[in-house]
Parts: sequence; C-alpha cells; structure tokens
Amino acid sequence: MDYSLIWKAIVIVVGGTILLRIAGRKSISQMTLAQVVIMIGLGSLLVQPLVGKNVWTTLIVGLMLVLTLVFLEFSELKIDGIEKFISGRAKVVIKDGTLQENQLKKLRISVDLLEMKLRQSSISKIEDVKYATLEPNGQIGYELKDNKKPAIKEDIDLLFQELQVIKQSLNILPAINKQEIPTSQNTIFTEVVKNKHNVKPPEHLQ
Repeated sequence: MDYSLIWKAIVIVVGGTILLRIAGRKSISQMTLAQVVIMIGLGSLLVQPLVGKNVWTTLIVGLMLVLTLVFLEFSELKIDGIEKFISGRAKVVIKDGTLQENQLKKLRISVDLLEMKLRQSSISKIEDVKYATLEPNGQIGYELKDNKKPAIKEDIDLLFQELQVIKQSLNILPAINKQEIPTSQNTIFTEVVKNKHNVKPPEHLQ
C-alpha cells in the first residue's frame, strides 16, 4: 500500500476546503457561469494528486483558479459591461399576469418549467403575478399584484391603529396600549445574531 496516499488525501481535503471557502459559499443553483466553471475545474483538479500528480502543484493551480474567480467577481462589481457579459441580466417572463412568450423562447424555458418554479413559490395562478423575472442564477423573482399581496406587519399595525380610533370615538373600550400585547422577541434568527440558543436543544442533537 502506498502510504503517501493518506497524507495526500488529507492535504487535498484541507486545501480544497480552504480554496472553496475562499471561492464562496453559494450553492450550485446560486452560482454564475464563471463560478460553475471554476468549481468543476477544481473538482477535477483536486483528484489528480491521488493518481500520481504533484499535490503542491495542484493546490497552486487551484489557488490560481480561485484568484481568477475572485478577480472576475470584483470586476463585475466595478464594470457593468463585464457583469452583463459574465452573469447576464434578469429577464421579464411574466408581465401583468401575461406570459412573455418571446422571452421564454429566447431563454429556452417551457411553460411547464416556469409553472413548476411558481408553484415552489406558492403561486397558484399566473394571473396573480404582476412581474416575474428569470434571474441570472436561474431562480424566479416575482411581485404579486396589489390585491394578491399578503398583509405585512405595517398593514396590520395601520389596521390596529384605525380600530383603536374607532373604539375611542364610539366609547366602546378604552384604548389598548399596543405595548401590552405580547410579542415573541426570540426566534431562530436571533439565535444566530446572539450566537446562542434561546432554548437549549437536547444534548444528542447538539
């Protein structure tokens, strides 16, 4: 047995993890074309030392690939033309509840695929969508028509205030101090911010 394979594998895992960490933490569905190309190249490159190639040369080449990716991403931030060429622009596929068939043909997207993506966003009717766009990462962005949008906290607060005015004008009930209404301040998101659990999970799940 060639014991050098052991330390090579360890170096590749550690080095590859560092390279991918530098490259970013996006999932495949969120990557640009350049990122996908670099990740595929890294995947092929990192295996080579295990079949006889020099491990350090491989990591250096991998580092150059990642640095090239970082350079391209910074270039996209500074120059719109480069961003448009590499990442592309969002395309409108639904406008005022109507499919933009010409755009779908250019993008080679079937109506069935578009409907699948809309269903995944809990949209049941195309007619309910004011705008839908195909983003450069392949995801669908959308805005519902005004009468189909769900109520947000601002809407509920405004309704609450109006009810209070009505109650006071009719002398039905004394005004309720909104601060007296209990609200949940601790969520799974605040755990991330505070870097600690609000409720300690079972030890076997930690």
